[in-house]
Amino acid sequence: MEQRISLITLGVADVARAKAFYEQLGWQGQEVEETVFIQAGGLALVLWGRDKLAADAGIDDPGSAGFGGMTLAQNVRSRAEVDEVIATATKAGATVTKPAEETFYGGYAGYFADPDGHLWEIAWNPGFTLAEDGSLTVPDFSAMN
Repeated sequence: MEQRISLITLGVADVARAKAFYEQLGWQGQEVEETVFIQAGGLALVLWGRDKLAADAGIDDPGSAGFGGMTLAQNVRSRAEVDEVIATATKAGATVTKPAEETFYGGYAGYFADPDGHLWEIAWNPGFTLAEDGSLTVPDFSAMN
């Protein structure tokens, strides 16, 4: 299996509400058959009805109570940008679950939950350089020891 993620699909209660939320963050998508596709660098973020996603995966969905064991993350270029993104998300309807603060690795990060409870970490990490297009390459940690 190649090391690649092509799509991240978020199961949402209301596709129109989710699309409007992400548009307020500046993310533009295309809606096709009640599914929204948002180009996000080299992959796509997909918004799809939670019930339809569960059925497509062949599982029963007990609901969204509690932590789902996964977060999405966006690395940004500065501490100030962390604060800006979290403020924009809050204004759009997100819930801040952890205000931005200094991190153990010398960076700065905070978390918010979108209207469906999907967690996003917004982080500035001085050890992760972003390319001009925003892409991130994981550093060679073995070379650091």
